[in-house]
Formats: sequence, structure tokens, C-alpha cells
Amino acid sequence: MSDDDTRKRQQFLFGPPDDAKEPRDSVVEPAAVDPELRVVAAQLPVTLRLGTSSWSFVGWNGIVYAPGTKQNQLAHGGLAAYGKHPLLRTVGIDRTFYAPIAEDLFAQYAVSVPPDFRFLVKAWSEVTTPRLRGANGRPGKQNPRWLDVTTTLDHVLTPAVLGLGERLGPLLFQFPPQGAAVVREPQRFAERLHAFLTALPKGPCYATELRDHALFTDDYVQAVAAAGARHCYSVHPSMPSIPEQRARALPYGEVVVRWMLQPGSQYADAVERYEPFDRLVDPDPVRRAEVADVVAEALSRSLPVTVVVNNKAEGSSPRSLELLARAIRDRCPQPPSGA
Repeated sequence: MSDDDTRKRQQFLFGPPDDAKEPRDSVVEPAAVDPELRVVAAQLPVTLRLGTSSWSFVGWNGIVYAPGTKQNQLAHGGLAAYGKHPLLRTVGIDRTFYAPIAEDLFAQYAVSVPPDFRFLVKAWSEVTTPRLRGANGRPGKQNPRWLDVTTTLDHVLTPAVLGLGERLGPLLFQFPPQGAAVVREPQRFAERLHAFLTALPKGPCYATELRDHALFTDDYVQAVAAAGARHCYSVHPSMPSIPEQRARALPYGEVVVRWMLQPGSQYADAVERYEPFDRLVDPDPVRRAEVADVVAEALSRSLPVTVVVNNKAEGSSPRSLELLARAIRDRCPQPPSGA
């Protein structure tokens, strides 16, 4: 599969383009929710926000959306129904990793959800990729936009801040594999990352996520913390386990967690195995417990927490969140009855 084909497939998985020339139905009805799940949601601290990576999946019919909902409906009305689910108080906007979106589209997202809802926005990959792709798809010449503050302000931060307003949650800088030249000098990467994060305007919660184990060093952890940003605890085959990440990077400030992919898994293989993402295909109680533990620790210290779960974690992110919410609830002390 070519790079163009892969990118088109990924963009489809994040939902059709908003200007898709298909019939629109502006109203998407939410699915009926088990009353017991509403009780679980009510027992979770309000400082905890759980959500998924994007929202446009017809496989979630009967889970998040009413049965019979069509794909083109989700592109335009799915977010409003998503925001009515008692567990779903955040969502990842993954499409911004592949191309920037305009302030007015962010604003459309913002008015579709309740006031206490927050969006986790992924930064454009041009800012986090050190080399441009050549004609053969392999890394080419140096990318001048890598860790460039002006590009970030113009194409990432300003549209998101102005469009989402108070509904902007963490702004995530996901660093794909950086290549041998960067990985050979982890201290230099940490220094450049610190300079970049320090130059960004104060206010938003900035989080960083690595795809190179070798860059997850003490220098990196200290650089991110010193800049007032956050290390995103990521469940991904390229990274050490969540307990290992916790041992090096203690939770502080606003805690950001993303549960992406099982150990040894490949993205494309997981998509093929799990579509249409309507059930748990490969339950992963080990990673679920690890995520629940880091969340419970943060909540015990009165830290706000954002958790985003991908369909590729177990097969269906809403189903994963149902179990994760119960695991977190069971780890958190409940207020006395009548309190």
C-alpha cells in the first residue's frame, strides 16, 4: 500500500472530510445507555475526562449512536450525540496530525458539545517530523517546520485556541520515529524540545508523546517538566510500559494518558482485525489495569486527568472505556452515602 493510500485510509478512519458531498442529517440520536453505566459515570471524579480517538465509526451504533445511523450522518452530527454519552467527556482530534484545520471548524466542534467537554488536539505532524518525505516515501531533506514555533502558532495553536476556547484540552505533540540522526543524540533532542516548548505561549496544556524508546531519557523528562509541559503516558509497542514510564516520569499537573495499541501489534493489522470496532476482540486486562493505576494515582493527588483510548487498543474504544471506568471507580474511594 502506498503512502498516499495509507494516509487516505487513516483519514477515512478519522471520519469523512467535513465538506463531503453527501446527504446530511444534522441530528444523530445517541444510543440508549445502561443505567448501571450512568451510575459508574456519576461515581467518577469530575476532574477525570475519558474519551476516544475521533468519533466517526458506524460500528459504534448501539453503543454510542442509535442503531441505523449512517456514516455520512456521523461526519456532521455524530459529535453532538457522542457528547451526550455519560462517560465521554473528551475526544481526540486526530485528523489535525495529517493537516491543519481552520478556526471555524474548531468552533463548529465546540458548539456541538457541553460546556465541560474538552478536546485533545494533535499537533500537525509537520511540526514533529524532522525530515520531509522524498519521492520514494523515505525521509528526505531536513524539514524546516520541525519544532518551529511560528508554524505551530499559525497552523496549530491559534486556530485551536480561538476556535475551541475553553473547550480546548491538552494539545498533543506526537513525535513519530525521528530517525537515526536524532535518536543518536537524545540529549540534543531534549534540549531542542525544551527550547521549543518554552517558546510557546503559556496557558494551554502541552503534552508530548514519543515513538522512540531511546528518546525517553531523564533528559527528556526533565526538559518537558521544566518547560511546564506534560509527558503523555502512552500504551504503544514503541514505548516502555506504563509502570516503567511512571517510574521515570511521575504524574504532575494535568495528566494525559493515551491507550493506543497492544504490545507487538501493528496499526494496519489491528485495523484489519478489529473493524468495524463494535466489540472487544483482544481484551487486554494487563494494560487496562496499568492505565487504571496511573489514573487512580493522579486522582488521589487531586490532579486532573485526560484519558483517550483508541479502537486499536482492544477492538472498540467505547467498550474499552466501559471496563476502564469501572476499574478506575473501584480504585477510587467513594464518598460516604448521603455526603
